[in-house]
Amino acid sequence: MTAKAKWPVVPLGEVLVRSNDWIQIDPTQEYKEVTVKLWGKGVTLRRLVSGSEIAGSRKLRVRMNQFILSRIDARNGAFGLIPAELDGAVVSNDFPVFDCNPKSMSFDYLGWLSKTATFVDACRKASEGTTNRVRLKEDQFYSLPIPLPPLFEQRRIVAKIEQLANKIEEVKKLRHDVVNNNKAMLQATFSQIIDGAKQLPMSEVAPLTRRPVPINIEQQYAELGVRSFGKGTFHKPTLRGSELTWQKLFQIRTGDIVISNIKAWEGAVATAGPSDDKRVGSHRYLTCLPTSGKVTSVFVCFYLLSRQGLAAIGQASPGSADRNRTLGQKSLQSIMVSVPPYDKQLWFDSLYGKVEELINQQTRSTTELNALLPSILDKAFKGELLE
Repeated sequence: MTAKAKWPVVPLGEVLVRSNDWIQIDPTQEYKEVTVKLWGKGVTLRRLVSGSEIAGSRKLRVRMNQFILSRIDARNGAFGLIPAELDGAVVSNDFPVFDCNPKSMSFDYLGWLSKTATFVDACRKASEGTTNRVRLKEDQFYSLPIPLPPLFEQRRIVAKIEQLANKIEEVKKLRHDVVNNNKAMLQATFSQIIDGAKQLPMSEVAPLTRRPVPINIEQQYAELGVRSFGKGTFHKPTLRGSELTWQKLFQIRTGDIVISNIKAWEGAVATAGPSDDKRVGSHRYLTCLPTSGKVTSVFVCFYLLSRQGLAAIGQASPGSADRNRTLGQKSLQSIMVSVPPYDKQLWFDSLYGKVEELINQQTRSTTELNALLPSILDKAFKGELLE
């Protein structure tokens, strides 16, 4: 890890002190157990558990602001600082815990340093073993070189990082609020449009339309899938005809309403876009073609994903457990849909498109914001942030 020449570089082991605060587990007491998320996402509560349910009679107790890591997943950024709410929690021996030497390094300086790509990469190189048994080697971990400016400089670095990180979070929250407000506006507008509208069955407004695709074992087929919770379509890997056994394939066209018959009850409903045109779906995917001049695919899809639509799909998908809840073709065709005048649907489609574009813009902006913090950290620990 590099830093300005004015900063010494020392082995991590010089500034960390291994904690050995082992306690005897009382089977009558309740304990908090800790888990460490990957990629620097923090240290959180795993579960509240009775001592009688904990394997082993001794556990390591952790304290606020100690540094903890996962031996198995340190190579994937599984480390961080113990938050206040987990003070006194317990962990197993697979999670070494450390105190910073207060005369040399502050805990928050180490906390931010550990979020850098350089630190994660160094932990990856210090992890050895075969697949599923890769573990961090502590001697190599202690040898990791880190930049160590004086404590006053560490405090200045941390303050600057936190100032910029807080600004990033403020902007992200504002953009999140904008998205949620626009989604709420869209839902309210939709509710107004369907208020008092006549209801017609899917068989009349968007009948089931199947386009069987003959399977040639030498051909390749670009497959389509639909995500649950109204999250749209996605492209599956291309399949060779020779790989297909029990599946039957059906072609999907732009404007189709595509429904997973085993996941419809949890919102696996989407409108096929231009990039989905002529892809194929297995017989598990039902395609409905909106009746021209009567309904639009966007409007019907939005209805099916609304509270009323999902309730109707749920009733039409009998069963008690996940994949046993299958939406039958006849049941799908019987679902009633609110159908306001066609011109109102077109107007709603236009509004929906504007909101979707806004959401896409905010998503792209959030991606850009997420890339800012790694850049800030890289500069901070090279001594460039305060220049």
